Amino acid sequence: MSQLILHDYEMDEDSYRVRLLMSFLGVTAERVAVDMFPGHVHDSPAFRRLSPLGLMPVLEIHGTPLAGSAAILATLAACQDETRQWLPTEPALHGDVMSWLTFSERALAAARQARLCALFALAGDTARMEAEARSAFRVLEDRMTLNRIEGRDWIVGTQPTIADLALFPSFALSRDYGIDHNDYPALRLWLRRLRRLPGFITMPGIPDYH
Repeated sequence: MSQLILHDYEMDEDSYRVRLLMSFLGVTAERVAVDMFPGHVHDSPAFRRLSPLGLMPVLEIHGTPLAGSAAILATLAACQDETRQWLPTEPALHGDVMSWLTFSERALAAARQARLCALFALAGDTARMEAEARSAFRVLEDRMTLNRIEGRDWIVGTQPTIADLALFPSFALSRDYGIDHNDYPALRLWLRRLRRLPGFITMPGIPDYH
């Protein structure tokens, strides 16, 4: 796969998910900055021709646009990872990874919106968003606690996958709107393990636990 163009925004966690996988895979792309805030370029007619729903980021592959982090993560993992670590082919593991991508898209939507409201003074029911975020993080905390009891360090299987990359930014960036990470010790340890992986890159707001 070549001739990649990534339309992204530095402070967007969905864009960060894709940049992170590309770094782990050693994949490069031309980057085009999209002014989400305050410019709202992702809502413009020109951008909607690339991403009809205004989803960010967009990866153009030989001129064909692919919108949204989940679709891009799955496509890059399938096409660029010869080891198939990031998207396993074994049916049970593959299905589990895809289920957690759905969890990221749905259960963590409130977490993403709560962060945007805090960073850019957007209107919204922030109390509800934060409550939904805490509920989703509790599900992840329980998952990682059980996994560690069973000797596993990652969300699915024994190696990091795109499930980890889809899930962890929402938790890692939640301090932007006041979530106390000390309430989630298993997730703190999980985040530390991710940070130690070769090729890890950060973005503003990702904590560096000591």
